[in-house]
Amino acid sequence: MLHWFRRLMPREDSFFPMFDKHASIIVKGARSLRSMLDGGPAASQHFDDVLKYEDQADEITRDVFLSIRTNFITPFDRGDIKDLITGMDDAIDQMKKTAKAIALFEITSFEPEMQQMGDAILESARLVEQAVPLLSNIGANASQLNELCVEITRIEGRCDEIHEQGLKKLYQKSKTENPMEFIRGNEIYDHLEKSSDRFDDVANQIQAIVVEHV
Repeated sequence: MLHWFRRLMPREDSFFPMFDKHASIIVKGARSLRSMLDGGPAASQHFDDVLKYEDQADEITRDVFLSIRTNFITPFDRGDIKDLITGMDDAIDQMKKTAKAIALFEITSFEPEMQQMGDAILESARLVEQAVPLLSNIGANASQLNELCVEITRIEGRCDEIHEQGLKKLYQKSKTENPMEFIRGNEIYDHLEKSSDRFDDVANQIQAIVVEHV
């Protein structure tokens, strides 16, 4: 009964521009992180950019939480809004942690598998950017939303495989040369994998919203 009542009520649609802006910033952060994985003298600037975009995302997250508290009518359940924006913010937070780990260990050259994982993270970020605007009309866009979420999950699975392959190669390479390289590389691989996982979390949250409203 409450579900149908909410459909008849006017909606507070100011949330959607905030979702869209946050998703756009996530893509910028993912692009900057991927550029860091190319190494070279520009890496420090890309590092600064990741931190800048994470700060911008935090501001939007705070605005969303404020709107949850101050608006009686929301486009969908307050808990779903909270989970969605938190999941999106966790994704860029994890990218920031990845960038900071790269800077901490002073890594300037990267394994091809690390770069492939960076590609996967950027691809997932772009899919989230495509999916979020569709939430403004869940009924009409349910099928497309599910397809995008399934693709994000598929990318996360591929990223796990790349992670495993990269670690094996790194271990074989470092055990006879410099074991410390494995420790440093393993840390970066771990952060990259977690970044990919966070996007899968966002996909799961979007799918939960779709299931509830269709």
